Amino acid sequence: MKYYLALGLFAMMTTIFAQTDAEKSAETVDKSNIEGHIYFLADDLLKGRATGSPELKIAASYLANTLRSYGVKPNPKTGNYYQQVKLKQVSPPSKVEIQINGTKLNDYALIFPSPVSANGDALFLNYGLENDYQGKDVEGKIVILKAGGPDAKDARAAFILSREKQKFAKANGVAAIVELLATDNAMWSTIDHHLNGVQLTLMEAEKEEDKSKDDQVAHIWIFDSGAILAKEFAASKSLKASIALNEKHEEIIMSQNVIGTVKGTDPKLKDEYLIYSAHYDHIGIGRPDTKGDSIYNGARDNAIGTTAVLNIAENLAKYPTKRSALFILFTGEEKGLLGSQYYVQNPVIPLNQMIYCFNTDGGGYNNTSLATIAGLKRTTAQKHMVEGAKTFGLKALDIDDVAPEEGLFDRSDNVSFAAVGIPAPTYSTGFDAFDEEINKYYHQAADEADSIDYDYLVKFYQGYVLSGRLIANDPAKPFWIKGDKYEAAGNVLYGITSGAPIKN
Repeated sequence: MKYYLALGLFAMMTTIFAQTDAEKSAETVDKSNIEGHIYFLADDLLKGRATGSPELKIAASYLANTLRSYGVKPNPKTGNYYQQVKLKQVSPPSKVEIQINGTKLNDYALIFPSPVSANGDALFLNYGLENDYQGKDVEGKIVILKAGGPDAKDARAAFILSREKQKFAKANGVAAIVELLATDNAMWSTIDHHLNGVQLTLMEAEKEEDKSKDDQVAHIWIFDSGAILAKEFAASKSLKASIALNEKHEEIIMSQNVIGTVKGTDPKLKDEYLIYSAHYDHIGIGRPDTKGDSIYNGARDNAIGTTAVLNIAENLAKYPTKRSALFILFTGEEKGLLGSQYYVQNPVIPLNQMIYCFNTDGGGYNNTSLATIAGLKRTTAQKHMVEGAKTFGLKALDIDDVAPEEGLFDRSDNVSFAAVGIPAPTYSTGFDAFDEEINKYYHQAADEADSIDYDYLVKFYQGYVLSGRLIANDPAKPFWIKGDKYEAAGNVLYGITSGAPIKN
């Protein structure tokens, strides 16, 4: 009997060890489990998983206990699955009143909500750039501007330019700035949610520019569909305006990164780690859509990415790779990459042992034949991501081939690691254009769990898991492609002398 039992065990072990990485990757990715994770994370119960909310703490507990159930080991610094992140929360003013020529303007977004009470003559100053102030007496007055500039027409470009306008307004003694933004309803909904909501910063690393915000001129955007208000105010012979904003409210809150580890199997390579990461927060409750739904559930952004990390955690707990794994689920991405920035400043394992960060994030998909990757071509692990996707019927596409002007590589948690030198792409669901299908769900209440193609996600997760396994088992250490803007930081982190080979 013992002979047959031993023979059976030997046969089972032989089968396990004979499995390829592709077979192991496919084995643990289960459609029902995927649906279970996403439906929970995107449930109305969690109210959109806003950073610092009680509902995000529920999500953190769910993620921690899921990792525990897989046999993933906890955060080595704390002995549990959490890393506490201390944040300063700033709530917007409770009183905002804006009136121009007797008309109350209620569709506003607060760029700088500095306290102000101003009433009297106002001036229309075109775009409010340096030349627009020439010969104008604006001391103590409200200025009304068109948002953006001659070469900055979209909302993102207008927001970037608002800092320059703030500088000119301060230099000329302006009491308050009102900018008229001509955009569409979907974009305004996103702006309203972001700028009028609670603002968060890291307590440990409050930047000088954040501290200086208390010295800014009150600065407000007004939604101006079709630029109707801009035309009206530009033609007015005289303008009267009043603006009243009271003090904002500040408090300290705690949120959590969720962390787990799996040790590698190779005696030497196990001291090197791959990070598998995603953010699990979303934007909470906002302006109701046409159906009256005000919960922004965040199924695509980023329950999909969070579930990718759960999938690879389950896989590596069952079938460890040669290198070790560090799983990090970040809080506060939607508030400015706060969780990943905090982690890089407070790592639980030395950063120079982290040889790769395989992040996953996204706002949606419109092409289910693709896996779209920010930074696909920027590291030497490109071949593994291409193979991982191809094995399960998907084509790996670099985001820079879709929209290089968007700079998407630098807009997710991966950039916190890239900035210190760790090669860090972001693996996303497939899209080949920023079209109506993407905008229909991105930061919208329509981003619900029942709107997702789960058959596609099975292939997407299998490709993600296999890509991670191939990188983690490759004897060659991945690194930046020569000349990448983060290569120099990588050389410093890993102690690489220029021109020297990368050593394992």
